[in-house]
Amino acid sequence: MSYSGKIVWVTGASSGIGEALAKAFSDQGASVILSGRRVGALDDVARACRGDTLELPFEATDYDALPGIVAQAEGWKGRIDVLVNNAGISQRSLGKDTKFEVYRELMEVDFFAPLRLTQLVLPAMLARGEGHFINIASVAGKIGGVLRTGYSAAKHALIGYSDALRAENEYAGLKVTVVTPGFVRTNIATHARSGDGSERGRSDEDIDSGISPDEAALMILAGIAAGKREIPVARGAIAEALKLKSIDPERLFDVMAAQGAMMAARE
Repeated sequence: MSYSGKIVWVTGASSGIGEALAKAFSDQGASVILSGRRVGALDDVARACRGDTLELPFEATDYDALPGIVAQAEGWKGRIDVLVNNAGISQRSLGKDTKFEVYRELMEVDFFAPLRLTQLVLPAMLARGEGHFINIASVAGKIGGVLRTGYSAAKHALIGYSDALRAENEYAGLKVTVVTPGFVRTNIATHARSGDGSERGRSDEDIDSGISPDEAALMILAGIAAGKREIPVARGAIAEALKLKSIDPERLFDVMAAQGAMMAARE
């Protein structure tokens, strides 16, 4: 599989899945635009990439700045072939303990920010009759679990938007791929929001024992090469839970409810 000559833009490229995807696309011959908030980390990723890179740091929810950011990205090589909407934050708090402002932040970062960036990149892709959006959602966008009411809501929204966007535009040459990672060894749990909006500051055992970002990137590229519109990036129990959601959702709801009861018993 080769992306030689392709221009790929990756948000959230400073670490985790975004970093791994940026390197993987670069290895396949792409010129890669690296976006995130941490300039020093983007510098490190750029040095690790084999091909041309453009560092384009920005805040995902700075909507007033986004048109200019998109103009810079499109002006670098004349177009964007692939946009990977990967930037995001997670949550670790019970719904009853979560401030409304935290829900708003989760929706802004995980749903409205990728939606707005997609809106701005979409017209040029449609005018050319080709383009590819890769939206990094989550298993939480398919399964609602404890401590993730806001995160799950935002990722469900992203999946719904992606599926509808694909339905509207696939005939015109536009590709939309949804990726649903499960447990991947990133800092997502450490940086997750607590109920009061503060950063959690510690990881999860499930995250720490999960798939590596590099392996996740390879699974994503393999899914894209196979033409899959939705790519699960999960193994073990979480992969089985995804299957259960399709074949026996009531059973899955029972499993999730049991987890909620266990957590309540520990309080």
